[in-house]
Amino acid sequence: MAKLTLSVDHRVVSRAKQYAKLRGVSVSEMVETYLSAVATPPSSTAGDASILRSVRGVLKRADINGYRKHLAAKYR
Repeated sequence: MAKLTLSVDHRVVSRAKQYAKLRGVSVSEMVETYLSAVATPPSSTAGDASILRSVRGVLKRADINGYRKHLAAKYR
């Protein structure tokens, strides 16, 4: 495991520690998860199309971006 030194405003660090404690994870785990997510190439849009096909007709005027925002908020 590599070490990384960051310069972060002390108020941000305090809020991050509170957030992590509430969720039962460490700040290091949160940073690693975030960096892993942004360093991973985006998946192809073919997966989006198959998801939409599977639910076609369930919702009128479905918005995939709205759904993604919902999932991001739900799993924070």
